[in-house]
Amino acid sequence: MTPVQAGAWRHFCRLALAVMLAVGGGLYLFIVTVDPWDVLPFSPRLPRIPVTSNARYTMPALARDPRFDSVMLGTSTSRLIQPAVMDRALGTHFLNMAMNSASPWEQARELDTFLRAHPAPRIVMIGVDAAWCHERPGSLTSPNRPWPEWMYGHPAWTGYLHMASLYALQEAANQFLWLTGQKKQRFGTDGYTSFVPPDDRYDQLRGRVQAAFDHWSPPDNSPAPPGMADTPPATMALLDSMVGRMPASTIRILWFPPASAFLHGTTGGIAAARLQACRLGVERIAAHQPNVVALDFNHDSALTENRDNFWDPLHYRMPTAQRVMTDMGAVIHGKPPADPALDILHDPPGLPRMDR
Repeated sequence: MTPVQAGAWRHFCRLALAVMLAVGGGLYLFIVTVDPWDVLPFSPRLPRIPVTSNARYTMPALARDPRFDSVMLGTSTSRLIQPAVMDRALGTHFLNMAMNSASPWEQARELDTFLRAHPAPRIVMIGVDAAWCHERPGSLTSPNRPWPEWMYGHPAWTGYLHMASLYALQEAANQFLWLTGQKKQRFGTDGYTSFVPPDDRYDQLRGRVQAAFDHWSPPDNSPAPPGMADTPPATMALLDSMVGRMPASTIRILWFPPASAFLHGTTGGIAAARLQACRLGVERIAAHQPNVVALDFNHDSALTENRDNFWDPLHYRMPTAQRVMTDMGAVIHGKPPADPALDILHDPPGLPRMDR
């Protein structure tokens, strides 16, 4: 290589490096300015909204929002409980932090994040479903989906170390498109987003519903070991700890979301024993912690035995969600409904009643 060629090559390398640094720096500046998840301490105060489908990235910012005084936790079986409906019934300002496939560990981390910003919440609702009743390896120690640990309990400035990624760039672009009016809002700013089809399409989609039931794994109906129904799962220790982290003035609602009776299993089988043991664990927590209401919608009843109330064995329809919300509001107001779909496991005397 001649000196002239070597010089040209060095010039090209310097130019390429400068271009890469300029482009990379520009993209990074764009990301931290837009701040797609609203977590950076020095980003402009913009009217951001949740834009990421993995709610684990959007919940920390919502949890810090001072407009909320109550929170809902759970998996997808709690996602259809609408904060706006519960707020009208109870005079609260709910945030729904329920997430698809949220492990008990994830729900505990969410609660801690909410409590740091709201140390004395008015109501905390925790949906107790298979995530709590059927312990799986790692469910008490790890997340089920990609988890941004740096958003939960770490100094806010550490977020700058995690913004140089294609995922952050993608979500910054989505946030920017919404801020500039070029993208429709998909996720609610109170954590609520319906994930089921419009209810008026149910009859048109019956084939899809039937297919969901046909392909769903059946419950384990093999004989339960002796004593299984009387032994609450290990997850109950974490649930008890979560309930104990709140001040005594907080109303705690532990509730079993309705699932199709198809999943309840047969009497004497493992699935039925597992559910019974879970109920027992919740009842014990409610009995020794203050202001805990325990409600069970997940037992054999006309509601759970009618497949027309569900989109699949695990997820109920909007009219069922409305029924659940109405019953919950009535219980908290001290007027338990005569609804066979609701089994009140524990309603403590002297529970603070909510003003509308």
